[in-house]
Amino acid sequence: MTAALTGRAAVVVGGSRGIGAAVASLLAEQGAQVVVNGRDRGAVEATAAALPGAVGFAGSPADPAVADRLIDTCVSEFGRIDILVNCAGVAEPAGSSILTVTAAQFTDLLDAHLGTVFQTCRAAAPKMVAAGGGAIVNTGSFAFLGDYGGTGYPAGKGAVNALTAAIAAELREHKVRANVVCPGAKTRLSTGPEYEAHIAELNRRGLLDDVSARGALDAGPPEHAAALYAYLAGDRAADITGRVFIAAGGFVGEFPRPTPAILGFRDHHDNPPWSIEELDALLHPRKPAGSPSHP
Repeated sequence: MTAALTGRAAVVVGGSRGIGAAVASLLAEQGAQVVVNGRDRGAVEATAAALPGAVGFAGSPADPAVADRLIDTCVSEFGRIDILVNCAGVAEPAGSSILTVTAAQFTDLLDAHLGTVFQTCRAAAPKMVAAGGGAIVNTGSFAFLGDYGGTGYPAGKGAVNALTAAIAAELREHKVRANVVCPGAKTRLSTGPEYEAHIAELNRRGLLDDVSARGALDAGPPEHAAALYAYLAGDRAADITGRVFIAAGGFVGEFPRPTPAILGFRDHHDNPPWSIEELDALLHPRKPAGSPSHP
């Protein structure tokens, strides 16, 4: 691959390990100057030291003051910020559900996912607008569908999708793009006995089918997901914004933008509100008598 990002400056949040480290490495390989961020100072320094021209910045940008200093570090070190990638995340506590989660656990999960994305985008977006453009790539998850249960993790990831769509709409006129990648990869959060037991329990409860469970236990390496982040950060994706993509092993996909399906309509100027019986008929349509039971 050519050095498509030469002259660009990037911040990779959660860039010291896993998918984030693979993204930081690929951005550097593509010629970008990278600020590697993570909460573990040792891991941050080790990852940054392995990348040409990279610098490390330890701390949690869920804290607005830390987020400001992180983005300012990129500008002071490299003169600009062109790319912001958010890869930070924490796992839902084992066995967590709405029946067991505490308020503090839920808040911590939202801070780690939605809070970090908001704070870094808040800090970076004005600088990108002032410079005439930029690219934001946030990390989502299949968990936003709610199929796997949980609380703060799916809520935070779903909110990241919505926030990213809003950022994309607001900043389109300023040539700042924002997209989401929902990755699937084998990392420290998706390996080990606890993770395997968690997947087995989701499968037992019917929240994860057999095929999905096998896929969760045999995810591809982070480098397979990193390529899509790097693509979205570059000029070839100049017309792509406000979209939610999937990158898992050899699979690349996209979640289509939700659109409303009309169940019923009548003019409110000439009609009363829908009755309970009418709404029930709309939400539980009856098949005509004599129609086949299967298509």
